Amino acid sequence: MTKGTKLALLLGLIPFVTLVFALPLVNRLYPVILGLPFLLFWILLWVALTPVVLFVAYKLEEKDNQNNRAGRS
Repeated sequence: MTKGTKLALLLGLIPFVTLVFALPLVNRLYPVILGLPFLLFWILLWVALTPVVLFVAYKLEEKDNQNNRAGRS
């Protein structure tokens, strides 16, 4: 497993960890952000950020694959 693949996997874990394991840490009614309790804001924020993080992980993996193919030729 190459360095780019490992980094892509770690990036892919970020949304999972923030949506599953961090919820007890952010389970608060106050502060209210944009009229939403903080927990709901946190969940919606990470639902919106997950595609961005996964796109970055995809690009890292794609770049790593291109480097491996160029090295083999």
